[in-house]
Amino acid sequence: MKTNEYFPNEVSPPGETLQELLGSRGITQSQLAERTGKHVKNINAIIQGKEAISPTTALSLERALGVPAAFWNEREKNYRAYLARIESVERLETHVSLLKDYPIKEMAKHGWLRLSRHPVQQLEILLKFFGIASPDQLESCWTGSNVAYRHSPAFKSNPKAVAAWLRCGEIEAEKIRCKPFNRIRFERFLSEIRKLTETKPDEFAPALREGCARCGVAVVFVPEIAGTHLSGARVWMLPSKARIQLSLRHKSNDHLWFTFLHEAAHVLKHPKRMVYIDSKDCPTNRIEEEANAFARDWLIPPDRYDAFIAAKNFSAHAVVRFAESLGIAAGIVVGRLQHDGHIGHYLLNNLKQRFRWSNE
Repeated sequence: MKTNEYFPNEVSPPGETLQELLGSRGITQSQLAERTGKHVKNINAIIQGKEAISPTTALSLERALGVPAAFWNEREKNYRAYLARIESVERLETHVSLLKDYPIKEMAKHGWLRLSRHPVQQLEILLKFFGIASPDQLESCWTGSNVAYRHSPAFKSNPKAVAAWLRCGEIEAEKIRCKPFNRIRFERFLSEIRKLTETKPDEFAPALREGCARCGVAVVFVPEIAGTHLSGARVWMLPSKARIQLSLRHKSNDHLWFTFLHEAAHVLKHPKRMVYIDSKDCPTNRIEEEANAFARDWLIPPDRYDAFIAAKNFSAHAVVRFAESLGIAAGIVVGRLQHDGHIGHYLLNNLKQRFRWSNE
């Protein structure tokens, strides 16, 4: 949702209003000091904007001059907010060079933030997107050496873009109301995945989100940012709420469902304190191999797959029949056969379901 904010170029101190009021009534600063019980130097400091009008002083001015205390309090609040913003802008001006490190235009294309022609305002928009107060926190909270996912090779390729992608997923996942995580319920729901693989996105996407939310897992789809090669991520947002983030990187059903189940394995099997980011840049290790095996065998049981391979019939008709016997989409079988080298990557791709983002 877009909001329009108005910030005045200049706000005068409430002391100017006080001085004008005194002049119009022929009251000197000394006389006002006597009426309010203040020292004249305090009245002078208020007029010059060097001293704030406290709520107590506002009440004294109301009684001495007949101008409501609420008026003085509001003028003071606006003036101090203006000074704070001016100070903030001056600080941000020294950090606008950070903008070149982030894919601002691509983020705007996806609707994650809006573009501004003014560098300082653009930096403010970026900070609000990340939900942090200053450029210092941008480093410490999202790209510094202490962040939970800094160990990932995917993060090292383009850390600013990866951070933006993860943040967008976090924003979307915060909107999803989930029940507390329940391992047994989640495993049961995963058994329903096979029949979802045969449906179209407008059917499986809401079913996947709703089913996982009942188990304590927020599923979000976030487009990949160029150059990061991201396919998915698993993050624990709370001890009772996990997030599975999917990019549809290859935009085909075999990759989508394999990636989802790969991240589901991270939810079920691997430490919560770690953030797992999966991309083509990630080397194979024990944990990733375990997640791959889980996804592979959950979709196509090993004994059934071995028997199919032994028959050595990889025609389109045989693949479709095998997929039907498993209750999964034929494209998933095609992707497995291509990955394992039983058929070329150019064969049977017509059996795969292709996806695209709505803004493409």
